[in-house]
Amino acid sequence: MQTKRASLRVGVAVFLSLTLLGQGLAMAGYVVQPGDSLYQVATQYGITVDQIMAENRLASTLIHPGQTLVVSQGGTYTVRSGDTLSGIARGLGIELYELRMANNVWGDLIYPGQELMIPARTMTASSVDSYHIVRRGDTLYIIARRYGTSISALREANNLWSDHLDIGQTVIIPGGQLSSRTGATTSRYTHNELELMARLIYAEAAGESYQGQVAVAASVLNRVRDARYPDTVHGVIYQVVNGYYQYSPVLDGRINLTPNATAFAAAREAFGGSDPSRGANGFFNPAKTRNQWVRQQPVTVVIGNHVFFRS
Repeated sequence: MQTKRASLRVGVAVFLSLTLLGQGLAMAGYVVQPGDSLYQVATQYGITVDQIMAENRLASTLIHPGQTLVVSQGGTYTVRSGDTLSGIARGLGIELYELRMANNVWGDLIYPGQELMIPARTMTASSVDSYHIVRRGDTLYIIARRYGTSISALREANNLWSDHLDIGQTVIIPGGQLSSRTGATTSRYTHNELELMARLIYAEAAGESYQGQVAVAASVLNRVRDARYPDTVHGVIYQVVNGYYQYSPVLDGRINLTPNATAFAAAREAFGGSDPSRGANGFFNPAKTRNQWVRQQPVTVVIGNHVFFRS
C-alpha cells in the first residue's frame, strides 16, 4: 500500500485520509502552509506538480496559505469474497467507470485474490463535477447562480479568464448540480449519465468508426440543448413520443449491454464539446429503417452507416 511520506513536516493539516481494508488507495487533503510551493507539496507526497494541478484544476502554480489541495496516490486492491466492482469503487470514493478503465474490466465478473489497479486520479465526494452545455443567452453569472456556485469557481475550474462563452461549449461545474430549463433540479452530468450515454453508443454504433460513435453522443446532447426535448441525457434517451421509443436499443433491451472502453471514450469526448454530427439531433441507418419522416429531414453529415439530420 502507498501512504504519505513520513517526512511530512510539522504543521501539515490533513482533512481526509482514506484507506480501504488496509490496502489500495491513499487519498488526503493538504492545507497549504506559509512558504509552501506546489513543488514542495508534490515532492512530499511523491507525486508530480502536474498531477496536483490536474486533480485540483489549477490554472497556475500559484497557491496560498489555507488553501486545501486534494492529493492522491494510486495503488492496488486485492478482491475478497463477496466484493463487487461497484462496491469497491464506492468504498474507494472513485467512479465505477474509472475502475473499469484502469483494469480493462467491462463485465461484472471478479474473483477473490484478483489484483485491481486503483487509478491515481481521484476526487473526494464533495468535489464531483457536473457539466453544463452553454445555450444562447448564458453568461458566467447566470450559470453560477443556476448551479449555486461562484463566477471565480467557474473560472478556475474551466481556466476561463474572460467573459466570452460559445454556444455548445461545455462548462465544468465544480461540485455542481444541473438545473432544468424551468429551474427544477435534475440529474447531473456525472458517471450515471456518462455510462448511460456509453451504453447507447455501444448499442447503436459499436460497429461504427470512433468519429461516428462520438457523433451519436453529440446528437443526443444536441437534443438536451433543444427546448423541444427533455433537458437531461436520461430524459432524451428514454423519451417516448406518440407511443414510439426514440432509440431502438431502449425498446429491445440492448441499452442494458455493457459498453466497452471505446464507447466510454466517445461519450467523454462528446461531453467535452466535440460534435462530428455537425449539430444533428437525430440519426438513422438507411438499411435498417423504413421511417419516411427521418428520410425527409435535412442531412448534416453521413458517417459510416449512419445519416445524421437536424429536424
